[in-house]
Amino acid sequence: MRTLFLTQIIPYPPDAGPKVKTWNVLRYLVEKGHQVTLASFMRKEEEEHVDELRKLCHAVFTVPFRRSRLADILYLSSSLVRGKPFLVERDYRSSMQELVNRLVASESIDVIHADQLSMAQFAWRAGRGMSGMDRNLNREIDDLHNHPIGRLDHHPAIIFDAHNAVWTILERMSQNTRWFLKPVIALEARKIKNYEGWVIRNFDHTLAVTETDRQALQAAGSFAFKGASSEEPPITVIPLAVDTQQLQPIRRKSGSRNILTIGTLHYPPNADGIRWFLREVFPLISQQIPEVTITVVGKNPPQDLLHLSDQRIKFTGYVADLTPLFEQSALMVVPVRAGGGMRVRILEGFARAMPMVTTTIGLEGIKAQPGKEVVVRDEPDQFAAAVIDLLQDEASQAELANNGRRLVEMCYDWDVVLRGMDVIYQHVLRKPSGLEAETGEIK
Repeated sequence: MRTLFLTQIIPYPPDAGPKVKTWNVLRYLVEKGHQVTLASFMRKEEEEHVDELRKLCHAVFTVPFRRSRLADILYLSSSLVRGKPFLVERDYRSSMQELVNRLVASESIDVIHADQLSMAQFAWRAGRGMSGMDRNLNREIDDLHNHPIGRLDHHPAIIFDAHNAVWTILERMSQNTRWFLKPVIALEARKIKNYEGWVIRNFDHTLAVTETDRQALQAAGSFAFKGASSEEPPITVIPLAVDTQQLQPIRRKSGSRNILTIGTLHYPPNADGIRWFLREVFPLISQQIPEVTITVVGKNPPQDLLHLSDQRIKFTGYVADLTPLFEQSALMVVPVRAGGGMRVRILEGFARAMPMVTTTIGLEGIKAQPGKEVVVRDEPDQFAAAVIDLLQDEASQAELANNGRRLVEMCYDWDVVLRGMDVIYQHVLRKPSGLEAETGEIK
């Protein structure tokens, strides 16, 4: 089967949540015999990793990509005029559309797999033969209502791989942001919800990583197509997964008073969670355990976070090999107040046999039992108390670590989880008009 896979970032090395997910899906498709052609945006610092993808894929094509604050202002203005979400408008490049169109026309592509929301626009136009790239979203949605388009036999099937229900991330962020930003974020959330609804209603299939996200995407479909058919579009939940053969349990330093937290810090929900922990939780821990320290690992931390650095709070930036940091730490914290999907860093922490404290939102989509594989607390004082208790109880640390490792081996190993992809690919090619489904399940 010839698959054209579209990514917003070069998915190697698999050192962040989105890249881990995408890398494992690519590996799985190739191992199952797909001839995968990858088309990806590429930032300058990603260029050195393209050769690794060429070893895996049938072919790799890249489009140079960079962002700037000035360009973002222009894209925001265009977003307001055209009615498209800023996040989608910002990531549109005609050069990517031309590449995807050319590959579909010349490679006899069976399936276009759009990885993340910003890549769906390229899959749609190439897979459905839409030529009016400058038309706004409202016009396209009107066209779909008046002239529904099914997949023609000579058109590739199109699959949308939703890492998150993005509109819910923005809704949650608006609750924790400053008052003057709330209307801006709320407007973007509504536009994203409308756009995600449009995508899932008109792609052959959508992948979600949690049941919560599946329901949120279904809600977006109803929001975008009020009065349309009550039949739910096909969405299948395939959780995130990790390679438990590669990620082996580590031996932690006995008596450690160091806390470890990991996350890409230019991603606003990650930065928000670390900001909350350092300002509201960590001081409470320090009052009880003065010698406590924390290591914050992540690329591009905001300046306001760096200002919090002192002898007890260390920012490392990006770290290629996390093993020494795991070994020197007593536990991990994953403080999340906004976000969607699943946290790969929790699954990787389980695989590494790290005891962990997170929030209810942080644990969404993961079948871990609070108190057995992980400790879950949402209020600053309760979160701090849980960390203090764990730092002082190595037996509880060991029990959580062992249970977490067992869970990830049974439920979240990539080779087991991704078998659901086989059924989806078979069905989108079998049915000329896409899948027929109810309540998000394949029939």
